[in-house]
Amino acid sequence: MLNTTTAEKLEVSYRLSGREAIQPAIVHLGLGAFHRGHLALISDEFMAVSGQRNWGITSANILGDKTLVENLQAQDNLYTVTEIHPDGHRECKLVSSIVNSLHAEDDRLPLIEKMSEEDTRIVTLTITEKGYCTNMATGELLLDHPLIVHDLANPEHPKTAIGILVAALAARRAAGIKPFTVLSCDNIPDNGKRTRNAVLLFATAVNDDLAHWIDEQCTFPSAVVDRIVPATTQEDLQMVKNKLGVEDKAAVVCEGFRQWIIEDNFVMGRPDWDDVPGVTFVEDVRPYKEMKLRMHNGAHSFLAYFGSLGHHTTISEAVSDPELRKATQKLMKCAAETLDVPAYQNLQAYSEQLLQRFANTELAHKTSQIAMDGSQKITQRWLETICWHLDHNSSYAPLALGLAAWMKYVSDPDTVIEDPMAAELKLTAETYPNNLEARTKAFFKLHSIFGDYLPIDERFVREVTIACRILERRGVQGALHYMNENF
Repeated sequence: MLNTTTAEKLEVSYRLSGREAIQPAIVHLGLGAFHRGHLALISDEFMAVSGQRNWGITSANILGDKTLVENLQAQDNLYTVTEIHPDGHRECKLVSSIVNSLHAEDDRLPLIEKMSEEDTRIVTLTITEKGYCTNMATGELLLDHPLIVHDLANPEHPKTAIGILVAALAARRAAGIKPFTVLSCDNIPDNGKRTRNAVLLFATAVNDDLAHWIDEQCTFPSAVVDRIVPATTQEDLQMVKNKLGVEDKAAVVCEGFRQWIIEDNFVMGRPDWDDVPGVTFVEDVRPYKEMKLRMHNGAHSFLAYFGSLGHHTTISEAVSDPELRKATQKLMKCAAETLDVPAYQNLQAYSEQLLQRFANTELAHKTSQIAMDGSQKITQRWLETICWHLDHNSSYAPLALGLAAWMKYVSDPDTVIEDPMAAELKLTAETYPNNLEARTKAFFKLHSIFGDYLPIDERFVREVTIACRILERRGVQGALHYMNENF
């Protein structure tokens, strides 16, 4: 396990001396690199500066990665976060806020029991878009989703995060315990509202009285999270070992920038996370969420699909391509036109800052990682922006070209598509292998992505079809150059 020698090298040995006194009050679902490099790190820093020791975290994986949990447990749940700044400076921090870690894929009951305890005041989520089992176009819970069907038939032994939340809330209600706050930390639109709606619909299908209790007493604040945290590689682990002189199998490497905007609506209290840099509590996160989704995440997806088609392995490689960089700037400008943000927010400066962050060559953020689960992402990252431009009769050419790139990416028979709709996407592409227009229109029929409105808008269909033709005929560089010169 990590020992005091490591702590001394990090100059935070004082944290270890008080670690035994940390009491857990937060349960987190989704023990990935982002959680460890964002919420868990911020909570650790907050407890260090405040002296409060009652906001520890029980973190759990409910699907996959048992090895990570075992590695954390072997290290007494201690791990390091290495923050890499644009100038190459690296700052390594020891994190001790995770008190317990669980692998709950085979047995959810210990996790549900922990969530049911009165001391658990907040449950946080990083389960990715697909983990909510909702229609990304409408936000509604998919009652016919196989896992949701299972959970409704077995509400005391659920498999999904939504089912687990309802099971724990039902147990608290039965015991006369107040509900916890549910805080989504995933990049989905209106994440608090969407999570609330999914939980209420599921609960209604289980028990009307339970649903009413949750509706009346539980809170689901929305949040915006922003930090680039690539999946940890073997090279990262070796770098940390070389730097510290100790092996950390749960290490996280991420950028120095971080932002967390949180709606201040907690039913059982909360940590003063805003005592540490990068955290802000607000009444309404909507402007920040739209800015982040449409500019940051929208540009990220654009770089991922064009970068992959152009054989760029990482985001930093992709943004170093002059034509792709220029096109990405145009996409962010297109997105900025749709935003209503506070007067102090300079969107041009935000755009330039994003490009600088994307260009950080020290972060091996793979285009293939960003390209995953596109069917769950493009609705909020691109389509909402497109709808605004359609309503205002203005141009959205970069976004149309982005959709063309996504369709080409998922249509490539040699590409391994990691997406919950992979089978449907592949079938759509294979049905019309030599008919570009028919294939494009077939993609539009995927209701859970495009909804009802866009596929019948002739302007939208025409614009994206033209973009598909341009990409097919001119290739990646030719299509980017054509758009940069003409829009």
